Amino acid sequence: MIMDDLETLGQRLLAEVGNAENLKALETTRVGALGKKGILTTRMKAIGAMDASLRRDAGAALNRLKSELAAAIEARAEDLRGAALDAQLRSERIDVTLPARRAPTGRVHPVSQVFDEIVAIFANMGFKVAEGPDIEDDFHNFTALNIPPEHPARQDHDTFYLRAPQGQARQLLRTHTSPVQVRTMKSQPPPVRIIAPGRTYRRDSDMTHTPMFHQVEGLVVDQTTHMGHLKGCLQDFVSAFFEVEVPVRFRPSYFPFTSPSAEMDIGCKRSRGSLTIGAGDDWLEILGCGMVHPNVLGHCGIDSERYQGFAFGVGIDRIAMLKYGIPDLRSFFDADLRWLRHYGFAALDVPTLHAGLAR
Repeated sequence: MIMDDLETLGQRLLAEVGNAENLKALETTRVGALGKKGILTTRMKAIGAMDASLRRDAGAALNRLKSELAAAIEARAEDLRGAALDAQLRSERIDVTLPARRAPTGRVHPVSQVFDEIVAIFANMGFKVAEGPDIEDDFHNFTALNIPPEHPARQDHDTFYLRAPQGQARQLLRTHTSPVQVRTMKSQPPPVRIIAPGRTYRRDSDMTHTPMFHQVEGLVVDQTTHMGHLKGCLQDFVSAFFEVEVPVRFRPSYFPFTSPSAEMDIGCKRSRGSLTIGAGDDWLEILGCGMVHPNVLGHCGIDSERYQGFAFGVGIDRIAMLKYGIPDLRSFFDADLRWLRHYGFAALDVPTLHAGLAR
């Protein structure tokens, strides 16, 4: 009777092993049969209470069943592992003869996009783009721009100076793109009408300042230009850039390289922590400007009695933040792909005045 019962139990357990669909189900069968509280383990513990005449045969039968079941479980596990590996290899198979089908994921950085927007606007006004070196000397960065020796901008706490060989004047990372204006005026006679976009460097870092940032400066020099032309030029620029009618106002200010000098404010509206550019009840300072100082013209070999002009400068990063709602300047330089996917532009989204600057 006991032997018949063991045979029936063995057939059932072996059938469960054979029908296990995955390793988890197989492990459940193994624990149920051979675990500490498994059915075969319980049967083995009960042998001691049997009659001596039955104990030997029952023990031998149970041991044979345990060995047979363990072997079946191992064989079934091997089959299941092999099947799982085959399924994984089939699912991960790559046909290297086919071209990649993924959609393009690259995005144009907001600074690059705004750079192109600015160029498009001023090119339509007749400006040319001028460039110059990032590493400058004291003359082009300060002296030629009428910046006095005691000015704070010339101190080490504000400017990145480079080590110079013995007996040579040390150079620096330009603090603005105004040296490009100086080099342009020294290399060609008036009339001059240029913008100078590029990287600039200052010792500063917070939510609205970084040690390296982008700036664009404009310069016009001829015999007839006056302050009215400067105002009209900048009014047209901000309206075209923000793509809305933007009220502006000019406040007297001081810059060593312009006289008279002014800061330009644009109209805005603040509501619940948000800022909207355009007609509103508040003002936001956006750039500095003025008529080119006669001393600057003189340093560049231009007769200030005959020629005059205007200049202005604006931070590219800052107006990119204002236009596209970017809260922190430092995120421009974090190289975070998630940020770039959110704020970036499609590669073929080329800004033009006739098609619109924004995406």
